[in-house]
Amino acid sequence: MNFGLAGKVVVITGATANIGRGIALEFAAEAARVVAVGRDAEAGERVIAAARARGAQQAVFVRADLLDPASAPRILQAAEALGPVDVLINNVGGNVGAGFFADSKPETWQGDIDITLMTTLRMTHIVLPGMIRRHAGRIVNIGSTAGIVGDYMLPVYSAAKAAVHGFTRVLAKEVGQHGITVNCVAPYGTMADDPAAFSKGSRFHPDHGFFRDAFAGTDPVDMAKRRRSGPLERSLATPEDVAAAAVYLASDRAGFITGQVFPVDGGTLL
Repeated sequence: MNFGLAGKVVVITGATANIGRGIALEFAAEAARVVAVGRDAEAGERVIAAARARGAQQAVFVRADLLDPASAPRILQAAEALGPVDVLINNVGGNVGAGFFADSKPETWQGDIDITLMTTLRMTHIVLPGMIRRHAGRIVNIGSTAGIVGDYMLPVYSAAKAAVHGFTRVLAKEVGQHGITVNCVAPYGTMADDPAAFSKGSRFHPDHGFFRDAFAGTDPVDMAKRRRSGPLERSLATPEDVAAAAVYLASDRAGFITGQVFPVDGGTLL
């Protein structure tokens, strides 16, 4: 479907794996100019090759770690070599620790906040002035159903995602007068079938990702409390499910939608 995104400059953070990769390829299929940001150069090259094959007008990879405050200006500079940034997808997020909050170590809390919330603030802050000057722009944050109901044994991550949702709403109030919309997609557990969708930095990487060992030795009763199910046969989202929502919200067809959090959850919140 043509969403009128051809030629638009779209920046996607965390674009080398899973959800971010799926979003990058969906925008490529819309003939956008794709700026894929990530830490894994090898995976980045694969994403760019796939994006060009899908029909991206242009596709570039920017190797950057958004935990470094100096990375945001460098990403913007690389993106503006293709043109003004029309769309920002804040996809970076992740986990540092897992377990019960009472057992957590305070020195680990900031890790979840930095990678999930601070990266979103940092990239949004760097692109907003240009969008305000042009009186146009779309910002789509990737939140989580964890930020709505909380993921059992992921308390700080859930709190950080809830903060992303709150930031989405208040920013939408601030920048609507400048012709900018801000929305959020909140997926449930999302898993790609394609092994190429997992970069070395992916928390779902089967060899060294966060989730491989995060809940090792967890009591089966507690593991059962982590699981959610919905009315549909399929229990997990795909990157394509999330990407479809992101593309819609970035398009003019969603021009009268702002400040919203859209669950992509297969009905698990029902």
